[in-house]
Amino acid sequence: MSNRDEFGAFLIGFLVGGLTGAVASLLLAPQSGEETRTVIKERAIELRDKASETAEGVYAKAEDAANDAVKRAEALLKEAKEKAAEAKEKGQHLYEEQKTKLSKKITAETSTDSPVEVEL
Repeated sequence: MSNRDEFGAFLIGFLVGGLTGAVASLLLAPQSGEETRTVIKERAIELRDKASETAEGVYAKAEDAANDAVKRAEALLKEAKEKAAEAKEKGQHLYEEQKTKLSKKITAETSTDSPVEVEL
């Protein structure tokens, strides 16, 4: 998650630095007002295109990250269901085993007419 924060900070710094450089170069350049407006318009178009490309890249990365998260969640859910099924099967097996042992013990004890002692 810190990579995303660092990228966002980089992107903001890049945009602010680009704007600052463009404004400084326009103000310090010896040109007429019309030439300056033309340069500003061209630079604004370039900046808009760069920002659009960067935004598309960020969107693609975010979409990939979201898809990866969904795939991981599905895999973890599948694994959890498998483990739950295994645990249920083991529990059922242990239950049946103890039930059989208890039944045998009760049968053995009742046939000798002595008190029933149950040991699990």
